Order: sequence, then structure tokens, then C-alpha cells
Amino acid sequence: MPFIGTQPEVGGYSVLDALTASATASYTLQKDSANFVPNTANQLLVSLNGVIQKPGSSFTVSGSTLTFSSALSSSDSIDFILAMGEPLLIGTPSDGAVNTTQLASSAVTDAKIAAMAATKLTGTVASARFPTGSIINTTQGSVTSGNSASATTSYVAIATLGTVTTTQASSKILVISGVPVQVQKTNMIVNVQVRSSLDSYSASLQQQHLTNYDTNGHDMPHTGLNFTHTHGQNAGTAITYKYYIKGSNTNAGMYAPDAWGQSGFSFNTQFLEIAG
Repeated sequence: MPFIGTQPEVGGYSVLDALTASATASYTLQKDSANFVPNTANQLLVSLNGVIQKPGSSFTVSGSTLTFSSALSSSDSIDFILAMGEPLLIGTPSDGAVNTTQLASSAVTDAKIAAMAATKLTGTVASARFPTGSIINTTQGSVTSGNSASATTSYVAIATLGTVTTTQASSKILVISGVPVQVQKTNMIVNVQVRSSLDSYSASLQQQHLTNYDTNGHDMPHTGLNFTHTHGQNAGTAITYKYYIKGSNTNAGMYAPDAWGQSGFSFNTQFLEIAG
């Protein structure tokens, strides 16, 4: 037969902890010694002195507090209180009953994942997840013969080492350059610097001080250098590095590398982006 009265919510049915009547109208509902909060008074079946009470008129509920319409006495007996239709008390699901449809988005947290085989990991790991000091990007530049500059006592660009585009903000760039420099003058003091586009090529990042005493004036005293460039750049920043050179006089030319009628030479520069 159909249910008489308000249809209880789908779920479980529980007898709440016993209550002892006293000279008050209000009582705290508990289940297994923990406060119990029903959805509505209609969810409760209350028996007082052998008589089922009507929700809303004989008693009301606010939170976990049940209040009768009038104060009771110690001679009254609260026979039982049955909570009907506790929501979602479904017990243990059957095997295979839960699939991705039942799982809410972000419901499975890291703490619930005991372990995962490496073969299950797919996709790209964001560079921001690598620890400080990890190499997160590599780029190679190439310099060929034919780059020259007239001898000058002021710094002038003589070779573009290459360009690297950062993948992470505030990372560091390790430049490993094997590009040599030759000067065409004996008894010349030469300074070679590395500068970057982030500094508008105005600031020296690294420099070497060289002296050419060779009698024919065509040796290669500078054979490259390594340095780490630290800068607070954004991710996706393109940084170009160049050699800048100057000499102690203006009597002869400078080359990076040797351009004395030769061709086919190529010198590589490695750029390693390091997580900051």
C-alpha cells in the first residue's frame, strides 16, 4: 500500500539514542553518542507515552535539537525516535558498480593514490615541477667563419652565439661556448665579453682578458668560455647572446672565428636552461 504522510527520503533507517524525559521541552538528538541532525522534522517518527507524535505541531526540530510543544516531566516516557530516510546510506557498493560517471571531478586526491606504475604516466611534465638545478631545456647555436670587425678600442659585436627561449620564469642559462677569436696584430691586448639581449647588449656578463704576443699575429688566444646567466625573466623570453670585443690599438682586424679566406668552419654553442 502507498505510504501515508510525507514520503521519507531514500536512504537508511536508524533508531536514535534513548532520551530520558525531564522538566523541559527540548532534547538533543544523538546517534551512537554523536549529535544527529535530520533534514526535517518529517524525517522523524517520535513515540511519547505510547503515542506517535505529529511533526510540526507536537514537536519541531532545529539542528540536532528536538522541541516538544510543551515541557515534559520525569513521569513521561520518550519511547523511541526513529530517523527515516537518512540520505545516501547505500552501504558498500557492489563490485564494478562505481565508474567514472559516479566519481565527481577532482574527487580522487593525491593522498588516495597509493602508487602508480611509471608506464601509466603519460603526457608532458610542466617544467615548473622540476626541482631547482634541473636542466629543463637545451638549445644549440652555431657560428661559422666570416665574422670580422676592424680593430677598435671600443667594444663592438663580433659574433652572435645563438638564441634560447626560456620555458620557465627566473631560470638560469648556462652558456657553453667554443667559439674562438683571432686578432691580426702582435703585441695587442684584447678583451672579449659575452652580452645578452636582456641587457640590451650594454652590460658584460662574462669577459676574458687576452694578450697576443705571437710573431705572425695570427694565433687564437681566445678559445671560448662558459658562464651561467641569472636573470628574472618571464617564461617564453627569447635571449640572444653575442661576443663583444675590443683591442688596445686600432692597427689590425679581429675575427670570430678565423675568416682568412677559409670556409666551412662551424663552432657550436650550447645553452642549458636550469630551473631556478
